[in-house]
Amino acid sequence: MYQKSQQYITVSEALKKMEHYCAYQERCHKDVTDKLGTMKLIPEAKEKIIAHLIEDNFLNEERFAKSFARGKFRIKKWGKQRIVRELKFRQISEYNIKTALKEISETEYLEVFHELAEKKFDTILISDLYKKRKKLIDYLLYRGWENQLVFDKAKELIPQ
Repeated sequence: MYQKSQQYITVSEALKKMEHYCAYQERCHKDVTDKLGTMKLIPEAKEKIIAHLIEDNFLNEERFAKSFARGKFRIKKWGKQRIVRELKFRQISEYNIKTALKEISETEYLEVFHELAEKKFDTILISDLYKKRKKLIDYLLYRGWENQLVFDKAKELIPQ
């Protein structure tokens, strides 16, 4: 039985890796801290690397939040509540969350919501209207759309 040798990494190698990691895709501080945690570095080296990434604009929390909000809304069609929940999970500040939500225009937001709801409604192939309504509501709430929007749309599509 052999013992796996621990692989140590120098600060400059770690810095180069983290620059590439941040340049490849927008990252938040939590992502970078987690990634650095997998490297065998002393805490001072980790702090030095994070400071360097911030100074050289590889790491920018506001830019990350804006990009995240735009991407999740346009690509995954998430509502604002889900975006906020995910940003909070990534320890983004309230200020940056508010700034990020401004990236989504209200008219586009409502257009996407109505389009998504109607598309989903058409794909639910259940004859029982109560079950169909519940499935639609559950789907839209899971995606993070506001309760009032969801319930109003459900009433519109399936009148009681």
